[in-house]
Amino acid sequence: MTFSVLAVHAHPDDEAIWTGGTLAKYADEGARTAVVTCTGAEGTLRARELERALDILGAGEPRLLGFADARNPDSAPGRPRFLDVPFDETVGLLVGHIRDVRPDVVLTYDGFGGYGHPDHVHVHRAALAAVEAAGYDQLYLDAGDPWRPHALYLATIPRSVVTSHWRAIFGADPEPGQALPGVPDDQVSAALDVSRWSERKWAAMHAHESEVGRGASMTMLTSLPEPARTQMLSNEWYRRIAF
Repeated sequence: MTFSVLAVHAHPDDEAIWTGGTLAKYADEGARTAVVTCTGAEGTLRARELERALDILGAGEPRLLGFADARNPDSAPGRPRFLDVPFDETVGLLVGHIRDVRPDVVLTYDGFGGYGHPDHVHVHRAALAAVEAAGYDQLYLDAGDPWRPHALYLATIPRSVVTSHWRAIFGADPEPGQALPGVPDDQVSAALDVSRWSERKWAAMHAHESEVGRGASMTMLTSLPEPARTQMLSNEWYRRIAF
């Protein structure tokens, strides 16, 4: 059977930023790769950009839950914010995608959501619950046949990488007591060298032209000092949770 990977993300562009190298690597090695995006609606500009990015990464067609970004209601006009959807409803939708793709591995954010974005944190919680629930034949009976992935990998950053580049990025040291992205280095379970796929990852990031132009986190990433940009494009880090 073909090895399969499913990434669960909050917004169009997160698939490229956090897991783009991993998705491209496994697609090139013959795995089936797919991405669920919890915000954004079909027919919008960002959905079209997502389609282009997934094509670059070899990750299939968009799988959109269709809810609105916590900070951008226009991402899904007329739809509720992802954060406001009943948790059990979100878990059930994700269970359906897990049972459809039947992945060996699911990818999502760490418990801090990478850098604390509320949508990311919510996706982490919902994905964790869905990976567990998908294996039970007593739960979500209308969502397909039960399937239990082997592991959930949480995209993160080693704390040493964060601190080594912080001043170059922000022009000052972190404030005392500031919540920093990432986890202590000894909590990183897998460090993937994705340098062979860094150009694909970079291209997938730039497929999200509206985000680059908006001046959000994508702009910060694309304007990183060269050493930091090379390191972030060439490496992806994860914590592993086995099931």
